[in-house]
Amino acid sequence: MVLTTNNRGSVDVESQNHDDEKANLISAQQQPSNKTSPKVPLSLGPLSSCLLYSGCSMSMVLANKSLASSYNTNFNILLVVFQALAAIFLCSGAKAAGKIDYPEFQKPIAMQWLPVNLIFCGMLYTSMQALTHNNVPMVTVFKNIANIFIAAGDYVFFNKPADGLTKLAFGVMLTGAIAASYKDMNITLVGIFWMFANCLFTAGYVLYMKFATQTVKLSKFGMVYYNNVLATVILLPVTFVNGEMSEFLSRVDLHNFNYFVENFFAGFVGFFLNFASLSCVAATGPTTYAIVGTVNKIPTSIIGSFVFDAEISPETWFFIAVSMTGGFIYSWAKIKQQQGK
Repeated sequence: MVLTTNNRGSVDVESQNHDDEKANLISAQQQPSNKTSPKVPLSLGPLSSCLLYSGCSMSMVLANKSLASSYNTNFNILLVVFQALAAIFLCSGAKAAGKIDYPEFQKPIAMQWLPVNLIFCGMLYTSMQALTHNNVPMVTVFKNIANIFIAAGDYVFFNKPADGLTKLAFGVMLTGAIAASYKDMNITLVGIFWMFANCLFTAGYVLYMKFATQTVKLSKFGMVYYNNVLATVILLPVTFVNGEMSEFLSRVDLHNFNYFVENFFAGFVGFFLNFASLSCVAATGPTTYAIVGTVNKIPTSIIGSFVFDAEISPETWFFIAVSMTGGFIYSWAKIKQQQGK
């Protein structure tokens, strides 16, 4: 779950919302304004770039859901470490090939970036827990709630109140999410806890980034690199303390090519999502990028429900659709705000 900048370092463009959590409108919002503009290493047409971005976003969610729930394991921290290592490897390779650029690892920068990374690690961990305890459609719907927390933080910390259309979107999102969770026959208090925890960490990451980027100037891929290096340094020792590493080493059934490929694929997709998002914005603009991120939730939810045999009633699907409608209204509100500037 390489939350990129979502989504997520590399799992979230978004930070990741990540999320990712961690490729939707949050991803577009949380990209800070840096003096160093990242290169756009992919030159694709509008349709190709949108399809690539959408495919990477869906693949990341589905791959992490598979890893979190299909192997009878509880390696939520270890999976983050595996994918962070994959992201570091890919960052280094892309830099060596001249596709991206970021500063070499420096301890002073790492120490300045450490508070951001601690929140980042929390975002990744809670995202994996949310995917472990909930089906894909419910996780996808509840990701929208992070937007409400972000808006509340913008009002409290930056004195930026939401307009009427945005508040309407939040009301629709929240109503749909609450009703869907109430009607979901498989929802649990533990699952709800982890989804809300992930929303809080995602919002905290996005909001704190606004402070951090005022003092630490890193390009987009610089953030990916530092987030994943620090996440590895912080979380790898934890896997020895909590027993995840010893359990993994004793699970001979996991020491196979397929498990390795699935972990590397999740890390690769999370990292490549950065390229895809940059290409999509360059080829179409931020408005289309935001809309694609919102529309993308629909096939992700449908595919996830079939692939992982989620038992979802027609009523739950209806309320999921209601919450997603709130996401469309939110995207429209943001588009109108940009047009008014």
